[in-house]
Amino acid sequence: REGVGSFPPPAGRGPSRGPAMDLFGDLRRMNKRQLYYQVLNFAMIVSSALMIWKGLIVITGSESPIVVVLSGSMEPAFHRGDLLFLTNFHDDPITAGEIVVFKVEGRDIPIVHRVIKIHEKENGNIKFLTKGDNNEVDDRGLYKEGQNWLEKKDVVGRARGFLPYVGMVTIIMNDYPKFKYALLAVMGACVLLKRES
Repeated sequence: REGVGSFPPPAGRGPSRGPAMDLFGDLRRMNKRQLYYQVLNFAMIVSSALMIWKGLIVITGSESPIVVVLSGSMEPAFHRGDLLFLTNFHDDPITAGEIVVFKVEGRDIPIVHRVIKIHEKENGNIKFLTKGDNNEVDDRGLYKEGQNWLEKKDVVGRARGFLPYVGMVTIIMNDYPKFKYALLAVMGACVLLKRES
């Protein structure tokens, strides 16, 4: 005779499974229509994000309207992990003292530094020199060999605002790629397995 409160184990239930097994179990239990719907839902979220990004590019005139500060060269103005909002309207003149984001040949990652000198040529073209607020010397050592000045074509954007430390997530994902892939996998799984209420 069974004692009070003693129940046989539920049929079909073995030892507890890990989260990965639960995920695959949920995917197997979905019918095809549910799975197609969730994949379509995920694709719509991704395409919406891309459309918003392209819209920001058009509105701001910058190929990268939002960037993360990756080094401490601009402290105390900006710190590592700050999120910068950029514009890049070609009609606006570049002035000494403003902060620009620029790319130079041979370097993949844009640099965020301050304009310290303007050099106007006789034909009206502007050239300028940059420097990090926290650096002792100007950026001529960062430019490509033989280049002493930047031109407007080198500018990705000009800082118009920032959010402190919000970009630390991006830095962590770059420093630890496994964390990035795990986070993307979890986000994708959450969208795919979200149940309609």
